Amino acid sequence: MIHGLAVSLLTFTLIYASLGNEIEEKSTSVIEDPKPHSASEEGRSCGCNFLNRAGVSSGSESGVLFPEAAVKYTREANEPPVKNTKETARFNQMVLIPRGVFLMGTDEPAIPQDGEGPARRVHIQQFYMDMYEVSNLEFEHFVNATGHVTEAEKFGDSFVFEGLLSEKVKNKITQAVAAAPWWMPVKEANWRQPEGPDSSLADRLEHPVLHVSWNDAVAYCAWAKKRLPTEAEWEYACRGGLENRLFPWGNKLLPKDQHYANIWQGDFPAHNTGEDGYTETSPVTAFPPNGYGLYNMVGNAWEWTADWWSVHHSTDETHNPTGPATGKDKVKKGGSYMCHKSYCYRYRCVARSQNTPDSSASNLGFRCAADQLPDYLQ
Repeated sequence: MIHGLAVSLLTFTLIYASLGNEIEEKSTSVIEDPKPHSASEEGRSCGCNFLNRAGVSSGSESGVLFPEAAVKYTREANEPPVKNTKETARFNQMVLIPRGVFLMGTDEPAIPQDGEGPARRVHIQQFYMDMYEVSNLEFEHFVNATGHVTEAEKFGDSFVFEGLLSEKVKNKITQAVAAAPWWMPVKEANWRQPEGPDSSLADRLEHPVLHVSWNDAVAYCAWAKKRLPTEAEWEYACRGGLENRLFPWGNKLLPKDQHYANIWQGDFPAHNTGEDGYTETSPVTAFPPNGYGLYNMVGNAWEWTADWWSVHHSTDETHNPTGPATGKDKVKKGGSYMCHKSYCYRYRCVARSQNTPDSSASNLGFRCAADQLPDYLQ
């Protein structure tokens, strides 16, 4: 039983507070879906945007949001910069994304309430982007070098999709997310144990790291001499040089009947047929890359961006936008292996969702960006 939880007579969810350097659990409120959707609506959600820990204040004054706090995780503070080891060189690669202009967003949003529109002209300066999502192997090196403890580990639990849990774990859970009961708070679920204490990273070191909060991602980026991409950079990179296309590879989900992303096939949330070869995460190297050489920009795991969340966007032409100055939630992009058109049609380049900066789940990871290629990668 998770301490500090107030149980509703109808249904309940789990949310937490993170204040300063101390982690406190707060009483919770039921999160109801404010706008029930019909089964045919593409805007229906898999519910991962409800997986928030409460109590995060807006703006940079929040105790968990000082980027300077990540300085202790820099390479200089822990180990001298070194060239990639043979073990990690395969994954820790960056590609140069050329400068350019593109139409961010769309005038034909599939999920208008997410703020997918309007289309607006955006200039992007050149930058570097991780070729792959950050893998468990890379994150393990970071933890070994810095001693970093993720927020999921500090809180003692994280959200896991019910379909991945063993019966032993499920039998101990009495709570679920009101708006999406297939999401369950699991004790001791974290990046090392993605489905709880009876799971491990065996055979998954090449998969994306999961159960990492925005704050964890920022700490990793500081250590790696990188940063999180802005939402504009992420979307520009996702498109791979294409304009007005749904996916990184074009408009057809299965060109020539080939799978290009790890998403849900079948009846969500009851049964994933795994037609793409996977029923949960896949290796970060799986599936063909886009035009910029980036893998898994959609599907597999949601990816944190640097921006605060807002659904209101100007049509004004902008240069290298960084989003709102303050906010409550951070933007995540790309969708995950749980996305299906009937529930979460968010495996499109323009699609977006959000969570509080200390949230974590079994389908949420990240990749890094950089203004300059880190010296240890040169």
